[in-house]
Amino acid sequence: MHEEEHYLTSLFEPKSVAVIGASDRENSVGNIIYRNIVAAGYKGRLYPINPKHDTVQGVQAYKSIEEIGARVDLAVIATQARTVPAIIEQCGRSGVKNVVVITAGFAEAGHSGAALERKMVEIARSYGVRILGPNCLGLIRPVQGLNATFANISANPGNLALVSQSGALCTAILDWAKVNDVGFSSVISTGGSADIDFGEILDYLVYDNRTHYILMYVEGIRNARRFMSAMRSAARIKPILLLKAGRYESGSVAAQVHSGMALGSDAVFDAALKRAGVVRVRNIGQLFYAAKGLASKFRPDGNKLLIITNGGGPGAMAADRAAELGIPLADLSQSTIASLNAVLPPTWSHANPIDIVGDATPERYRDAILAGTQDPEVDGILVMLTPQAMTQPEEVAKAVITASETCTKPIVGCWMGEQQTYPARKMLTEAGIPAFRMPETAVDLFSHLSTYYRNQKLLLQTPEPISRQAKTATEGAKMLIEAVLSERRKVLSEMESKSVLRAFKIPVAQTMVARTPTEALLLAEQIGFPVVMKVDSPDLPRKSEVGGVRLNIISAAAVRNAYHDILDTVGRNAPSARINGVSIEPFVARPNGRELKVGVIRDRVFGPVITFGVGGAECEVFNDTAVALPPMNSYLVEDLIRSTRAAKILGDYRNMPAANMEALEDVLLRISQMVCELPWLQELDLNPLIVDENGAIAADARIVIDFAPSSGDRYSHMAIHPYPAHLVEDWVLPDGQVVVIRPIRPEDAEMEKEFVAHLSDESKYFRFMDTLRELTQSMLVRFTQIDYDREMAFVAVTEEDGKEVQVGVSRFVSNPDGETVEFALAVADGWQKRGVGRKLMSAIIECARAKGYRAVVGDVLALNSKMFKLMTSLGFTIHPHPEDPAVKRVIKPLTD
Repeated sequence: MHEEEHYLTSLFEPKSVAVIGASDRENSVGNIIYRNIVAAGYKGRLYPINPKHDTVQGVQAYKSIEEIGARVDLAVIATQARTVPAIIEQCGRSGVKNVVVITAGFAEAGHSGAALERKMVEIARSYGVRILGPNCLGLIRPVQGLNATFANISANPGNLALVSQSGALCTAILDWAKVNDVGFSSVISTGGSADIDFGEILDYLVYDNRTHYILMYVEGIRNARRFMSAMRSAARIKPILLLKAGRYESGSVAAQVHSGMALGSDAVFDAALKRAGVVRVRNIGQLFYAAKGLASKFRPDGNKLLIITNGGGPGAMAADRAAELGIPLADLSQSTIASLNAVLPPTWSHANPIDIVGDATPERYRDAILAGTQDPEVDGILVMLTPQAMTQPEEVAKAVITASETCTKPIVGCWMGEQQTYPARKMLTEAGIPAFRMPETAVDLFSHLSTYYRNQKLLLQTPEPISRQAKTATEGAKMLIEAVLSERRKVLSEMESKSVLRAFKIPVAQTMVARTPTEALLLAEQIGFPVVMKVDSPDLPRKSEVGGVRLNIISAAAVRNAYHDILDTVGRNAPSARINGVSIEPFVARPNGRELKVGVIRDRVFGPVITFGVGGAECEVFNDTAVALPPMNSYLVEDLIRSTRAAKILGDYRNMPAANMEALEDVLLRISQMVCELPWLQELDLNPLIVDENGAIAADARIVIDFAPSSGDRYSHMAIHPYPAHLVEDWVLPDGQVVVIRPIRPEDAEMEKEFVAHLSDESKYFRFMDTLRELTQSMLVRFTQIDYDREMAFVAVTEEDGKEVQVGVSRFVSNPDGETVEFALAVADGWQKRGVGRKLMSAIIECARAKGYRAVVGDVLALNSKMFKLMTSLGFTIHPHPEDPAVKRVIKPLTD
């Protein structure tokens, strides 16, 4: 595949720039921007535009962009908001493809500003002009000498890219970076993101080889699917660190006013970042320290920390910070303690933190590190030094550096103080060991980077559908939902809610509704005593709060009394509630049962979210709720359960045997599947979900639904695209052999590797245009852990000796233009000329068409006559390649 220039290259690497609104007036925005570009030593052509002046800052000025008469890659607009739409129209007529709108006064300014923004975007789209902003600081590309901002500070060249919704925060970060000698590949202020958003910018930065790490400041998201897709795609290749405003309600309101975007729950945003493989930091210092830590190859495999210190107080400070962040201190094994006893004085702490006493020598530090690194419980080591009378800060630093060369665990240093310890910290940093003055900062770094590598594991999870193991009756659930909506109802009764759950094989206590006391008696005898009776009302989500629940009813007389008592009590406590009757269900008596709560809520940014925690009457007292974005698999479900207090009561607890974790995980997986397949689902509440050693059962259930927008994308309600199970197809060959055509899964990595390894040299050369012997690990990850939102790969598999064998693969990846896809195809040599290639190509062509792409394109070696024959028969046209005569380009339009 031939790499082409990214479509945003001319925005971020312009060869010519016009500043519209450039001025001689001191401290005006146009004056500062033009002066900054000149002062930074911009290497391209620069045009000042001001209709009222013949010259600006001593250089010939132009009345308008149309007067220049030469190609302009980028126009920076710093004029009043009302003038911007007309200026963009002039840019469009002049062939300018990119503008940065510095001006404020658009969506963030209310209705009239929003209307002006819509007009601006409409005009830009009609001319194919892309907009960065409005209400932004601008952009900086230090290596090009481009500082198109009105900041009073520049940036040094480096490998960090900064993308920020706040211009003020950009300047604060630039100020911090100058003092700390940090450089940037790009500084990009997005402002209101009326057109170009985080997604497209991330795509460009992944493409940009000057960018090694990406730092982001986020206030709000416009398009959650595009944001998540771009983050997940970028984070597989380059580390992303993110700082977000709006962690608390007051901050959320301020951020929304500033960015003009809707904000969702902060806990949900955290859950989204975990799934995107991104780490979130809390302040500017943490942003850079974490970036520096990543650059120094600091790679913790887990989050259990060992602290080695020559002072008990500082060690306790570090331990306290670890406890605040949920970082466990490693429990030292007996063999580690024995090793430490052999090298440390008898007065050492005999626990973690390891206090090696105030007279610690460099050798004592080295020996403690080497003993600690052997302990399998230890994931990282914090080495601390406080300058005492006998301490040798630089000699200890040398000993730590020496130990780190053989140490298998990452080390972070904390040399407290300033004058006596600065040279030692500098030595550690230059040796690739992050070193800090304060214990809290060092522990923060360990927390962020252990979280980063843990989140990278979450990123690689691509849940496969449960339906592969057990086909569910989803059609029945959909019909029930449509029937309820046709009655103009949105709250399902408990009986209806449980019917939907049963369709997804979620175990529920059987519920039937009685409308008279006699009916209640008949149903109770049919179900069998003891029973539970509850008021059935769409207006009462918490039935017990209005006296609408009676438990452990054991006789016919008690049923009649309870029926009347429920109606009387609820009538008094909630006189306006609609009452359908009283539901009857078996009394679930499980002496070892743990009461849990599973729910689904709709976040206004990220859509459906699954919640989990302690249930029953105490659920609101404990406030134990963790959230996760669907779709989920076993690994993600376990991670969700582990992050709650409920996890502590699920093992052996108070003489109760451990709960059946497999049954609990199965319920959560099926809830995830429900969320994926039912776009109508707005809320779900299973409380309590009772789990014991024998299994799980939902005792109570409530579902709220609403109309789902009609869309060609069946998963448009999801922030993360699930495994597209609906595209799996059994294809029967003329000889009766069955080949399954299905989207690729991460578990296919070994099968994909074997498939490529067994291709002939010619087939490998035709597919990869290279004499590739086998796929590297990074290629395997790239080929099998795909983002179904922006790419697709279909494998053709058949069964041989009870094992799946891959016989072909086709794939497409979205091109940078966002309108076309590039395809690749390979078929096992023994399976060629049997229609496999045609079937696989047809699958990706239809998939690309359904996603709205305009064309499928591909580069084919000129010698590959078999491929040209297939392409021609599928309606592709063949063209010369613009750069390589040994390659032809084939194109199939997908629109009429």
